[in-house]
Amino acid sequence: MGKKKVAVIGGGPGGYVAAIRAAQLGGEVTLIEKNKLGGTCLNVGCIPTKALLHASEFLSCAREAADYGIQLDVKSVNWSAVQKKKASVVAKLVGGVTGLMKANKIRVINGTASFAGPKKLNIEQQGKVSEEAFDSIIIAAGSVPAVPPIPGLKDNPRCIDSTGALSLENIPKKMTVIGGGVIGVELASVYHTFGTEIQIVEALPAILPNMDGELAQILRKRMEKQGIKIMTDSRVVSIEEKGPMVIVEVEKDGKKQKIETEIVLVAVGRRASTESLNLDKAGIRSEKGKILTDDHLMTNVPDVYAIGDCLGKVMLAHTASAQGEIAAENIMGHEAVYDERTCPSCIYTELEFAGVGLTEEQAKAAKIDYQAGRFPMMANGKSLIMNGGEGMIKVLLGKEYKEILGVHILAPRATDMIGECALAIGMEATAEDVEAVIHAHPTVSEALREAVMAADKHAIHIFEK
Repeated sequence: MGKKKVAVIGGGPGGYVAAIRAAQLGGEVTLIEKNKLGGTCLNVGCIPTKALLHASEFLSCAREAADYGIQLDVKSVNWSAVQKKKASVVAKLVGGVTGLMKANKIRVINGTASFAGPKKLNIEQQGKVSEEAFDSIIIAAGSVPAVPPIPGLKDNPRCIDSTGALSLENIPKKMTVIGGGVIGVELASVYHTFGTEIQIVEALPAILPNMDGELAQILRKRMEKQGIKIMTDSRVVSIEEKGPMVIVEVEKDGKKQKIETEIVLVAVGRRASTESLNLDKAGIRSEKGKILTDDHLMTNVPDVYAIGDCLGKVMLAHTASAQGEIAAENIMGHEAVYDERTCPSCIYTELEFAGVGLTEEQAKAAKIDYQAGRFPMMANGKSLIMNGGEGMIKVLLGKEYKEILGVHILAPRATDMIGECALAIGMEATAEDVEAVIHAHPTVSEALREAVMAADKHAIHIFEK
C-alpha cells in the first residue's frame, strides 16, 4: 500500500503548517497556492503590519528618550526605507516557508484549486486545467477583506483595505478608518505615530468589541489622549471625492456630519474566501460561504477537512496553524480535537493588548460564578520603567474551585505573556497553581501572578480594602 495522498488548498499559516505535519506523519503531500506561500499573514497581514509597528515604536522611543536624559533629534521618516525593511522581513520568512516545503518533500503547485468531486480537484496553472484525485483534502482557503455597501466606496482609489494600507507610497496627512476592530485599531496606531491625523468610525458602542470591555475602554482613552479621534455608535453613510480629498459622511444619533480626509481605510473585518472552490461539486456543506466542520475539523464529506479563516469563525493565524496540525493528525490516523479555550487574541498597539479565555462580559452572559482580580501596571517596576506604568492585568477565577477562566492584559509585552495564561487554562490550573510559580523580578510577567493573587484576595503589591 502506497503513501496516503493528501492535498492542501492554500499555503497560508494554516495550509503550510498542515502540509508539514501531514508530511511528518508519512503523507505524500501536495500544496496548491494561487499567490505566494505564507498567505495573507506573511505577505499582507500579521508580519508586514508588525514590521511597520516596530518602526513606529522606534519613533515613539526616540520621542520619549528625553525623559531618561537622552536627547535625540528625529528630523524625518524615510518612508521608502521603512517599506524596504518591511519587504525584506517578508521575503526572508516566505523564503523560509519555501525551504520547509523542500525539506519536507512537499510538492508545491502554483495554481488555483477547485473541486471536481468529493476527493477530486481541478488544478489550473497558466490557463491549463488538470484533474487529480487524492485520499484526503484540507481546505485552507483563507479570507479576503469585507467590503461594506457604502455609496461611493467601490472602485474609489482613495478607499483602501488593509493590504493597501501596508504599501502606501507616502505617509498620509489625514486618514479615516472605518472599523474599530483589531485591524483598524492597529493600523490607526501605526499611522498616528508616523504623524497621520486619524479618525476611527465604529458602528458598535465600543472599539475592539471581542476583547475585555474594561481594558478596551482604557485603551480607547489612551488613544484619544494621544490625539486619535474615535467615534462609536456611528455609521458611514457615503463617501465622495472632492479634489485631492475625500468627504466621508457619518451619521451618529440621527445627526450627520462630514469628515474631510486624504485616505479612507476600510477595516470592517474579513470574510471567508470560498467562492472559487466549487464546494457544491463535492457536496461540502457551508453557510454564507463559511465551511462547516466538526471538532475534528472534518466537513460533512469524509476525508475532507477545513481550517482557518474559511471557517468564518476565529480569523487568526495561530488559530489556523493549530487547526492545520489537528486536521493533518486526524487524516494520518491520530485522534485530535480543536479546543478554542486556549486560543489567545492579540492586538499590537503601542501598549499591547492580549486576552485568552472568558471575558467578564462572556462570564456574565453565561451566568458563570466568578471573581475578578485587577493589578495596575503602575505597581509593576518594569512597566513603570518602560512606559510609566500604563495598563492593567485582569484575571477571572471560578468562584468554587478558583480555576483560571480568563486573563486579559493591557501592558508592555502582553502578547508575549499570554502564552502562559493559555497554558494555565488548558491545564485547568487554579489560582494556587499559578501563585506557586516564582516569576522573575523585575519583569512585566510578575504582574500576572499578582493579578491572580488579587483575584484570590491577597495581592502583595497593592492595598485591597
